Amino acid sequence: MRPAGACGAVRPGAASAGAATTGAASIGVASTAPAVSMAVSVRRSCLITLLMTALLNAIAKRMGMSGPALYRYFASRDELITELIRDAYRSLADAFRATATDGADLADLAHALRRWALDDPQRYLLVYGTPVPGYHAPEDTTAITAEIMATLLDTCAATSADTAETALDAHLDDHRQWDGGHPAPAPALRRALVFWTRLHGVLSLELAGHFAGMGFDPAQLFAAELNSLLDD
Repeated sequence: MRPAGACGAVRPGAASAGAATTGAASIGVASTAPAVSMAVSVRRSCLITLLMTALLNAIAKRMGMSGPALYRYFASRDELITELIRDAYRSLADAFRATATDGADLADLAHALRRWALDDPQRYLLVYGTPVPGYHAPEDTTAITAEIMATLLDTCAATSADTAETALDAHLDDHRQWDGGHPAPAPALRRALVFWTRLHGVLSLELAGHFAGMGFDPAQLFAAELNSLLDD
């Protein structure tokens, strides 16, 4: 994450105007391209920082305190983010495990995922939204995400029908780093990965507000995507 001063130091209008003047007077307007690219990159990083601050403030508000008060309980910003991420992944892993214990199928896991996401959109966006600049999650969070994927792979392996191998099946069978050593066959790997990416795509767009004003019910779109996956 860039320090606050870095965000405040970027003045896109002034920077581009100055660069354009210099370029026109010396080596040409085209030379402003690197400066413009840098300004866009810094602006994007600053925007993500502001969004993360707003997210943490929203979490603090739900806890009945201010954002700065929340930081007093942690040694650093990264420690706070890590604890929130651990809690988020653990809650989803527990939700999946509880659902699977009841003999769930893929549809049940999908509905558990949607309930978990809608119960706390800020929590969802913290772990499945835009990555935090400069932050690197510790290894133990990866272990929790592996639990989530293992539950999904167990269900896919138990429900996948015999189908002809696809090119993606063959590719995934040779690129299994993400499966945590799960013995699922290639068709189950494909089904799990497609399930995960397509449903998260709908949820991420919905919770980030990209469907606002479009006039349709996102729940219906989610259900249609799920039905398409189950028919595959």
